[in-house]
Formats: sequence, structure tokens, C-alpha cells
Amino acid sequence: MAVKANRKKNASIKILVVEDEAPQAEMLRYNLEAKGYNVGLAADGEEALLQIEEDMPDVVILDWMLPKLSGIEVCRRLRVKGKTGKLPILMLTARGEESDRIRGLETGADDYLVKPYSIAELFARVKALLRRSAANLEQNDVLSFQDLQLDRIRHRVTRGERYVSLGPKEYRMLELFLRNPGRVFSRAQLLDRIWGNDIFVEERTIDVHIRRLRKALNAGGAEDLLRTVRGAGYSLDVPDQHRQKSGVAS
Repeated sequence: MAVKANRKKNASIKILVVEDEAPQAEMLRYNLEAKGYNVGLAADGEEALLQIEEDMPDVVILDWMLPKLSGIEVCRRLRVKGKTGKLPILMLTARGEESDRIRGLETGADDYLVKPYSIAELFARVKALLRRSAANLEQNDVLSFQDLQLDRIRHRVTRGERYVSLGPKEYRMLELFLRNPGRVFSRAQLLDRIWGNDIFVEERTIDVHIRRLRKALNAGGAEDLLRTVRGAGYSLDVPDQHRQKSGVAS
């Protein structure tokens, strides 16, 4: 039961593995998915940056030696952007000299693992990065937007003075929106983040849960904070701006 609970908990955690050696990448994906994590793969530095821009992961496992852009350069570019400045990065490399480790850490990597490594050690490093990231996030235990608040400690959602009752999927969806106000998530991205890799459901299932979330949030005639972008997805947005954005259906 504990293993199942951990797998469900980990399903909302996305880890991007950036590794150009296919057998190594598949080994990492297999082992991380076995722990319930949601895993993406990128085979070069440019692809990694594109994937991170499209769907921000919770942790990046980044190989030093990559085609097109090195891991060091990827790390440097991520650190100069506000959006990815604090993204947890675990650097993997065959370089074991102290000077190389220092260079990787000074470029912005949070941790450093020298090949060959044990998968148990990699799990421990990933969990440590996630704990550190969660600790930073929990400095603000209440997420808010307009008159909407989500208390992560008490697992309670309110809209003004009104308590909002949500199912587990709607709650996790709302938490994701509140962490990224204004950002449009596609159905595929929401499916990826909320359901994870090991459950097969249709993308249209997202529409059902969005309707439930919208109904719960808008009860009593409250303004609609969920924006539907035709052909793109959904976002949490300021009501007055819904009609000002192209391709938007309320």
C-alpha cells in the first residue's frame, strides 16, 4: 500500500532526463517510472531547452556531454532566466576531477553525480532536490489568485468567504494553475501532470474535470477565473482579460 501511495504522489512530479546515450536514457526512464515519476527525455541540449520552455519539469537530470549544446551551457542558460533560475538540476558526468565538479556547481547545478553511479544514489539525490524545492515552495503555504485561495497545509480551497469542495484531480489541477497563473496548459500537459505515465485516459477527460472545477469555483455567480483557449488549452486568468485575448472562448 505504501508503494502505491508513493507512486500516486510521484505521478505529478515531472523529471526531465537529458541524455544522448539511448541505453542510458532508457535505463533512467525505466527506473524513475518504476518509482512512479513522470519522465520526459531529451537527447540534446537544444531539445532540452525547448521541452523546459514548453512544460517546466520539477527536476532536470542533465548529462554534461551533449550534442548541440553541452550540459554546462544548458545549465548556464537556465540559470539566467527568471522562470528557470531555481529549477533543480542534477548534473551527470564521467568527469571526476574536483575542478570539473566545481565548474559544474558554479555554473548552477544543484548537485553532481559521477558515472558510474548506483541507481539508489541517484534516487537519493533526486529526493533531496525535491525536498529542497518543496521547502522553498512551502515558504508560501497559501497559493492565491484574485479572491481564490488554496491552503496547501490544510488542503482547503476558498473563494472569498466560501469554502470550495473539490475532488482530488480538480484540487491538483487548481494547484498547478495557481502555481502558474496566466500560463496556458494543453490537455496533453494537464494529463501528463495530473494523471502521470501509467494511466491511460483520453485527453477529452480533461474537459470533464475542467467543467467540474469551473462549476465548483463559480458557484454563487462568481466570476470565471478559468480561461479556455481554443486549440491550446486552459489557464487561470483575470476575468476582464478573457475577451481581450485572441482565440479565447469563455
